[in-house]
Amino acid sequence: MTLQQIYDLAIDMAKKADPRGEKGVNQYLIRLEKEYGELPEKKKKLFDKENLINPYSDSRILYGDAKLQVKKIMAGIDADASEVLLADRLNQKNEKIDLLISHHPSGHALASLYEVMDLQVDVFESYGVPANVAHALLEERKGEVKRRFSPINHNQAVDAARLLNVPLLALHTIWDNLGDSFMKNYFSKKQFHTAGEVLDYVNEIPEFVEALKGKAGPSLVSGSPMSRAGKVVVSFTGGTNPSKELYQEMAKAGVGTLVEMHVSEDALKELRKLHINVIDTGHMAADSIGANIFLDQLEKRGVEIVPCSGLIRVKRN
Repeated sequence: MTLQQIYDLAIDMAKKADPRGEKGVNQYLIRLEKEYGELPEKKKKLFDKENLINPYSDSRILYGDAKLQVKKIMAGIDADASEVLLADRLNQKNEKIDLLISHHPSGHALASLYEVMDLQVDVFESYGVPANVAHALLEERKGEVKRRFSPINHNQAVDAARLLNVPLLALHTIWDNLGDSFMKNYFSKKQFHTAGEVLDYVNEIPEFVEALKGKAGPSLVSGSPMSRAGKVVVSFTGGTNPSKELYQEMAKAGVGTLVEMHVSEDALKELRKLHINVIDTGHMAADSIGANIFLDQLEKRGVEIVPCSGLIRVKRN
């Protein structure tokens, strides 16, 4: 496969797994194209036209020729300068790694992470939160996320990749969509009486089984095993966690148990006040699910995978 084919496959799979549905994603792209068309020429020059094709601005080819032939990749949850150096060192040992894929983004893909949070409006609406309320609260949260990432050194890993000529691809929301879709389908097959039953069911997933062996698996961080489960929802995509105000709206909408990749302490305190059960699945294991679904497809196409940097590789081929 070429790097472009890998990138195109990732976008296509993410659209099909998107919580908005393929129709919702296409409608979003149509609205974005209309907004672009109405921009003055000065602003059009600064517009990221890739957004018109790929609605996930935190998932991009960060360095490398799109025509590059890829036979072997190194894939991990994070790829900073250390992983770039590792790929280069392995190539010195004749490992012939053609591409480094990171889940968490760097470069302009990290700087624009806040842009993908719009899809959370549809996610929260599916939970029962009014769309106008979700939109207003997410606009505030997007501003916080943008300001948080703005001062950091976005290009450190990208610069290292350029200097060592290591092609680098980031697939953030793309892999999260795949993991989110997998988990929602998994939970649709069973009804739950208690939060403990939900946790037990989560712990049957191979990535979480492996994480538990390393003391980094799922745990019930709000509520008790005998707490009534109520309405169980999964939140595995959307860039990053919502604000505590949105969690309050979830409680109003009748959510009883939340299955999350990770939860901040501030949000957790609020969720406990709201009596919402929370299962923190463990970040690396949760991210590995979407990664594995995509990497299985690459393997089917003859690409060899070298897992690294927190990726718990589980094959479902």
